[in-house]
Amino acid sequence: MGSERGRLGTLECLRRDGAAGGAGPCWGRWWLGRGWEGGQCAGAGNYGVGAGRVSESGAPSPGVAGRANSRPPSSMASCAEPSEPSAPLPAGVPPLEDFEVLDGVEDAEGEEEEEEEEEEEDDLSELPPLEDMGQPPVEEAEQPGALAREFLAAMEPEPAPAPAPEEWLDILGNGLLRKKTLVPGPPGSSRPVKGQVVTVHLQTSLENGTRVQEEPELVFTLGDCDVIQALDLSVPLMDVGETAMVTADSKYCYGPQGSRSPYIPPHAALCLEVTLKTAVDGPDLEMLTGQERVALANRKRECGNAHYQRADFVLAANSYDLAIKAITSSAKVDMTFEEEAQLLQLKVKCLNNLAASQLKLDHYRAALRSCSLVLEHQPDNIKALFRKGKVLAQQGEYSEAIPILRAALKLEPSNKTIHAELSKLVKKHAAQRSTETALYRKMLGNPSRLPAKCPGKGAWSIPWKWLFGATAVALGGVALSVVIAARN
Repeated sequence: MGSERGRLGTLECLRRDGAAGGAGPCWGRWWLGRGWEGGQCAGAGNYGVGAGRVSESGAPSPGVAGRANSRPPSSMASCAEPSEPSAPLPAGVPPLEDFEVLDGVEDAEGEEEEEEEEEEEDDLSELPPLEDMGQPPVEEAEQPGALAREFLAAMEPEPAPAPAPEEWLDILGNGLLRKKTLVPGPPGSSRPVKGQVVTVHLQTSLENGTRVQEEPELVFTLGDCDVIQALDLSVPLMDVGETAMVTADSKYCYGPQGSRSPYIPPHAALCLEVTLKTAVDGPDLEMLTGQERVALANRKRECGNAHYQRADFVLAANSYDLAIKAITSSAKVDMTFEEEAQLLQLKVKCLNNLAASQLKLDHYRAALRSCSLVLEHQPDNIKALFRKGKVLAQQGEYSEAIPILRAALKLEPSNKTIHAELSKLVKKHAAQRSTETALYRKMLGNPSRLPAKCPGKGAWSIPWKWLFGATAVALGGVALSVVIAARN
């Protein structure tokens, strides 16, 4: 034929397994034909996807825009044949877009295309090889519909990547206290705020993974320093129902002192697995009964004692102050005499401990005020007297501190601590007096350089002053008498 030969490729066609039978795939052909007009190429023709069908006899029949072949080609570029104008689509029939052939579709031109099929089986060895279209060869072992599945899989949007787990949150920005969410809280859950009472499940471990403590129901007031700082700072960043991992430096745990119960080595960093269970508002102090006040104040005092033992005097003072606030706040509930006595005794203990913490922090004025409040309720309180004496001594008021310490020693003569402190203050006071005397002498000059007393002076030297004074008084009296007589 004088026309330019089109290039031929192969494309797998789908068919339904139906009455036609057959397990192998049906292969169709598509054409990139070129039409001729006046000896010139009018342009590239359309190409369609062949939808092959299998007749009842098992012979392949061509589709609407392609041809079927029951033999699978050995490769995508297997043969070529003379180019002929492709059969136009019937009017009103849209081109097939699906690879699958519908059941019951009849081709009016089936017989003509079967005749053309016989011509296509001629020797095509003289034709040039097909160009590689970039499609991989189809293996014979592939099942029918494999290409369709690949096509549909390619058309489906790629699934969104799984969200990456939350990274570590640096709470303070110094890398010493970090938090990571393990199990997020339920949607809509809220976060606790300062002053609320929270319940957590706490698992405490060392850095090497050794578990040292587990508390299923740990209850504390957020922001009141009832627990280590690592919990007080990380729990406000959690939702109710959330489980988080917190890594904390020893600075925010038990510090250089460590802990005896639970046993925590000095300078030990900890890993805390925290589950926030509940968060409720704190109690109204005005509505607390006497026993509830006593219990609350005792809890705060015990927290202060724990901080004091770890030499964390700031947190200890804060806990003692909260205990005193719980005791002294106004009440709308009547209390018995015994409850008031318990609260007073507890207030004295907290004030004494608060003074000790303030003394460690060199807050002398605050410590002196705390001791004075104790002595207002109990003037013979030995601890308050001793600490007040120490505060005055630190301020250099030895003359006031020594009598107070002597009063304390009189109440408890066997107290060696008071004995030692009093002896030290007496020595310091004596040294202070010597220093003051030397300073006065230096200000007035050296007494050895003063003029010596006159040897002729005797006992009459001093009465002359009285004589002159008496004479002056007498003269004044005479003058006054003369004036009065003159007026009369």
